[in-house]
Amino acid sequence: MKILVCISKTPDTTSRIAFKDGNTKFDEAGVQWIINPYDEWYALVRAIELKEKDASAVLHLVTVGGTDAEPIIRKALALGGDEAIRVNAQSDDRYFIAAQIAEVAKQGGYDLVFTGKETIDFNSSSVGGMVAELLDMPYISLATKFELNGTTATINREIEGGEEVNEVTLPVVISCQKGVAEQRIPNMRGIMAARTKPLKVLEPAAVDALTSVVSYETPPPKAGVKLVDPENVAELVRLLHEEAKAI
Repeated sequence: MKILVCISKTPDTTSRIAFKDGNTKFDEAGVQWIINPYDEWYALVRAIELKEKDASAVLHLVTVGGTDAEPIIRKALALGGDEAIRVNAQSDDRYFIAAQIAEVAKQGGYDLVFTGKETIDFNSSSVGGMVAELLDMPYISLATKFELNGTTATINREIEGGEEVNEVTLPVVISCQKGVAEQRIPNMRGIMAARTKPLKVLEPAAVDALTSVVSYETPPPKAGVKLVDPENVAELVRLLHEEAKAI
């Protein structure tokens, strides 16, 4: 069995968010980069668990990005994985990214492709579905549980008001969220081994981006908190009606 896990680089949630060049580019100055948590904690860890149960399984990682993404994918290798692949391209276009991942997956002949449900910076939740379409594979999103019996996978996923159980025959593309696995921390042995594991750099396939970023905006600043005396109900009602427009 061959497994491919998609890894993306995202800003740490504590990073200061700012834009430059007329709000057309994200300002990376001073930003701490991390593995996208949905990719790391759930997609990658579940793939590692599958590999631990099947010694013959091959686990590869893929990312689309420049040389600045290499420390991130090396950390992913420290958690587990046999080899990493970096497609040497920078793009914010989801189709372009999905097409590059799909090209790697086609060449590698993978049985399972795991992604996180979304990245925490753009929250588009779109790459997994596009990869599946480009590979002509079934796609199951928002997995909270993944079990494999031979070539048949059983996947639980959240739906409105309940849970859905799906069964599918490999190959398949799965997007993962909380519940599918538990977060792991790289140990020293894994960190040392990651330094010598293969990291292949591929030039991007000839794919035209379909979208471009016109501008970014930060949310409006939050208004200050107004404290109302609990005895002054009339003032509370007035503020809710006239200012908050809640009643």
